[in-house]
Amino acid sequence: MDIVIREALAAEYEELGEITARAYLGDGLLTYGEEDPYLARLRDVAGRAADSEILVAARSDGQLLGGVAFAPPGSSFRDIAGPDEAEFRMLAVAREGRGRGAGEALVRACIGRARAVEGVRRLVLSTTDEMPAAHRIYERLGFARTPARDWEPFPGLVLLTYGLEL
Repeated sequence: MDIVIREALAAEYEELGEITARAYLGDGLLTYGEEDPYLARLRDVAGRAADSEILVAARSDGQLLGGVAFAPPGSSFRDIAGPDEAEFRMLAVAREGRGRGAGEALVRACIGRARAVEGVRRLVLSTTDEMPAAHRIYERLGFARTPARDWEPFPGLVLLTYGLEL
């Protein structure tokens, strides 16, 4: 399957928000399921786009397979990145894109974006223990665990961190 990585169009934000929400729900990553308050943030692609770059993975026929938010230095959308770091967040791939390279292509695109930003030395991300397939992608692409930076956005949700030296 040919996968194209490009910036999301505003007309695609709603669909990408739904793909993101469904991926997190399907993977059991939301404590309260359909009632989880984080679902609204996952669906709010327009809100992310205001202060990050939204990339999508699409088939050659235009079908969206997934997306990610790339947050360069200065973006308020970053959670853990320092001044010389870029971060990506909310990486999500629809079921039909899984195992076909969409997730890896999105991560590679974030690496490329980070390398293109002057002064960025590292690309960082947060993830959960429940995402081993994503961890394999990160490690295959050279990311290393950074346990000293692991954090809890709220009690009981421990986020693991990874970084890639650029």
